[in-house]
Amino acid sequence: MTTLKEFEEALREQGMHMALAILEKLKERDRAKRTIRPARRIAGKKMTPELARRIIELNQTTDMTQQEIAFQLGVNQGRVNEVLKRGKWLEDNPTSEEAIARDRAKARIEKAKAKSAPISRRKVVVSSEEVPRRPPAKPRNSAQLSIEDFINSAMAPDGSQSH
Repeated sequence: MTTLKEFEEALREQGMHMALAILEKLKERDRAKRTIRPARRIAGKKMTPELARRIIELNQTTDMTQQEIAFQLGVNQGRVNEVLKRGKWLEDNPTSEEAIARDRAKARIEKAKAKSAPISRRKVVVSSEEVPRRPPAKPRNSAQLSIEDFINSAMAPDGSQSH
């Protein structure tokens, strides 16, 4: 397969200056289309009715693709598609399907964070009546033998071992 650079060189070698001029115009046209630089995605950018209206406005007034609109506004292409195809997020209704789904997802994330948090850092609210009390430590039985007592008893007073 021939590259564009090789094709240009072949045109120059053949003296096809008109073809080179046409090719240069096509390159300039393509460069002009690429002037929209993709914006950095802002993590967690919340979809709002205003943002949904801006997506529709860009779709109707420009020749931008869904991906370009997504880059421009800092959302993903799937969200742009949902707004354009199904009209999602056009209403600021907390009981709408997408608002309920968003709130459920947030609740699941918070629940998962709470479960994965170290126990010492968890905030647990317990009434003092529910806290189990440790039984008091049992006093040591003085009649219990220690290892030293065993060793001493195994040795006779004269230093020999008793059986």
